[in-house]
Amino acid sequence: MAQQQIPGMEAAKKYTKLRVLGRPGVGKTTFLKHLAIQCNQGQFAQNQVPIFVFLREFAEDSRQRGKFNLVYYLGLKLHRDGLGNSSILKRLLQEGRILLLLDGIDEVLEDDIVAVLKEIRKFCGQYYKNHFIVSCRTAAHKLQLQGFTDVEIAPFTQGQITTFAQKWFAVLTETSSSLEKSYSREFIEKLELPENWQFRQLVVTPLFLHLACWVFQNQGKFPLKRTEFYKQGLDLLLGKWDEARGIARDDIYRGFLLPQKIKLLSKLASVTFEQEQYFFEQSLIQHYISDYIRNLPGESLEAEELQLESEAMLKAIEAQHSLLIERARGIFSFSYLAFQEYLTARTIVADYNLHALEKSLEGLVSHVTDRHWREVFLLTMAMLRSADSLVQLMKQAIDALVAQDPYLQDFLQWGSEKSQQISNEPQLVTKRAFYLALTKTPQATAHFALACTLDQGMFLDAALENLLIECSTDTNQHLAQTQVCDLALSNILVMVLDAGFYKSLQQLREQMPPDSDSRENLDQWWQNHYVSWLDQLKKAIADFRNIHHQWHFSPEQEMILEKYYEANQLLVDCLNSNSEVTPAIRKEIEATMLLSQKELEDREWRGN
Repeated sequence: MAQQQIPGMEAAKKYTKLRVLGRPGVGKTTFLKHLAIQCNQGQFAQNQVPIFVFLREFAEDSRQRGKFNLVYYLGLKLHRDGLGNSSILKRLLQEGRILLLLDGIDEVLEDDIVAVLKEIRKFCGQYYKNHFIVSCRTAAHKLQLQGFTDVEIAPFTQGQITTFAQKWFAVLTETSSSLEKSYSREFIEKLELPENWQFRQLVVTPLFLHLACWVFQNQGKFPLKRTEFYKQGLDLLLGKWDEARGIARDDIYRGFLLPQKIKLLSKLASVTFEQEQYFFEQSLIQHYISDYIRNLPGESLEAEELQLESEAMLKAIEAQHSLLIERARGIFSFSYLAFQEYLTARTIVADYNLHALEKSLEGLVSHVTDRHWREVFLLTMAMLRSADSLVQLMKQAIDALVAQDPYLQDFLQWGSEKSQQISNEPQLVTKRAFYLALTKTPQATAHFALACTLDQGMFLDAALENLLIECSTDTNQHLAQTQVCDLALSNILVMVLDAGFYKSLQQLREQMPPDSDSRENLDQWWQNHYVSWLDQLKKAIADFRNIHHQWHFSPEQEMILEKYYEANQLLVDCLNSNSEVTPAIRKEIEATMLLSQKELEDREWRGN
């Protein structure tokens, strides 16, 4: 069933606590700013005062002060803007007259996120009368806020893409309607070609659709790779820099060609991204610009002159390309995180010396468990002439995550042994992933059951897992629970081929009271026999199917397993990203994923 879609303004009016989700470039920040403007103009939340907060800035400011306090921060923000003081703010909060727009909760550093979330929850609980809207790039469970309704910014529909293209080319061609129709029709027709499927995934957002029209108008076609699209888009944006006039003392910038501009921005992107800085001070940017000017042939500027020139160039970058924007006084960021990620990946693959490239890849792999680096991994894969070395380094780092924990090694060993008991049709790595997932949450089980190519054995195990979940549900409706368990057991018995297992399940089913019994008898059975009955069911499943063992992971082990699983998922995504990985390397990695160290060493010893 298709999800219901409602206009963004309608969603903001309907929910007083809203979390807006969406991928990079879809307009989350723009939407929040639009709400602030509409509020100021009396078109939305007429009696409220909008306050826009970049959560990354709030976290950094709070860390420096040693205390996370939104009331203090908002009061300071209003005071700096000359809009009031803390007493006015508190009165507005108590009266429920604040529209608080919190942008980029996913951009907060890992070290700060717990404190930031705690403060937001506390603030929203204390001043519940107000209107709160938070934007987030991901729907990750740990970033959830109780009481908030999640909505996701919908991508452009095909009709919206067509309308946008028609208007874009109409502006380009000015008065020639026939030329506009020709451009927009060809744009849509080529976009729909099968070979451009990956590109179609990008143009559902305003930013990339605009760049797509621009690239198409210049090239007459679409690039096949996302990285090539980013490259052409940046080349076009920075090309306007060459045409610009108005930078003082043009002789200083003589020779500042496109490659140098890319190099400068790539350096800034990689250094800040490595340090988890999505917002950075103006002085840091000017430092890199000054280094470039200082190294130009024949230039010898005094420190004060260099400072002025670097500041002028920064303003030119901001004004002419919008790649860097000033978020607050003296605080800049890349206009879109996607640009920072792409330029970071570009810096990694820019080392043509093999030794230097290997070092860069090792540095990248050190972030294999950091979800913020996911896009950088995928972009780097796409730009490498050969990605064999990268995926091998990733595999080694992922295996090392669990290598030193004997209990986790036993867990992996069990998953491998169980997977070998199933017929050979699904790949072993698929089966290992399936059985390791059975120990996770019920929600994960359902997704894995659908995602895997299931044979009868795996389907039976999924059904047994769901049976245990249903039978373990805490409920006082014993009649309904009896009917659910009885029906589930009946369905499972049809799939059971093992005579001993069939007999055990049949006996357990016969122990259950018939649903025709009186409510008193049912309640008595559940009170006296249910716990032991469920234990017998778990034991039968463990004995005959070798699943549902009681794995007791410590909180630290749970965290390691989560990182291990996510890193393996990233590795699979990299292998499936249409990158340059040789068949032999791909086959070896797929054959050895999710194996214990003992099995890896045995394979190496056998020369497999």
